[in-house]
Amino acid sequence: MSTSQQTVTIRFSEMKDASKVMELDDLVWDKNTTPAPLHWKSRDSFLLHSPPGSQLLAVCEEDVCGYIGFRTPTSLESNEHVLELNIAIHPAYQRQGLGRRLMQAVKDLARLQHKTKLRLRVLSSNPGAVAFYKKCGFHEEGRLEREFFVDGHYVDDILMSCFI
Repeated sequence: MSTSQQTVTIRFSEMKDASKVMELDDLVWDKNTTPAPLHWKSRDSFLLHSPPGSQLLAVCEEDVCGYIGFRTPTSLESNEHVLELNIAIHPAYQRQGLGRRLMQAVKDLARLQHKTKLRLRVLSSNPGAVAFYKKCGFHEEGRLEREFFVDGHYVDDILMSCFI
């Protein structure tokens, strides 16, 4: 699949997207990208964690080919200038610029919402993601060394941020 021949629309997630995003999560989140597999127990549990409007989706025709989720990390007023992100791109659509488009879209949204900091976490076992985030303007803000034991190896949890 290639997005070069297709129109990609970036829009907020809707209730109707839940099953497609859940399928994408099952496909993308594995031992190299998360400390534990992400398998939603039900559509309701997914919607409690990721309600409609809490993600920007990249949609090619009817396919959800990627998303970037965003939320304030706490309910504290002193922390409301921050958005915590998570991003997933369907393997068939990777390396076609969708991740950058989604990242730019969430930065634009953050500016409109008067947010000044974006943050995320990434495993040290995922160097491709670390490089992608650096290209998007993120820097390593901290590292929890040997935070997870995944597939027989200790893995660092890298904390990255971008100020906008």
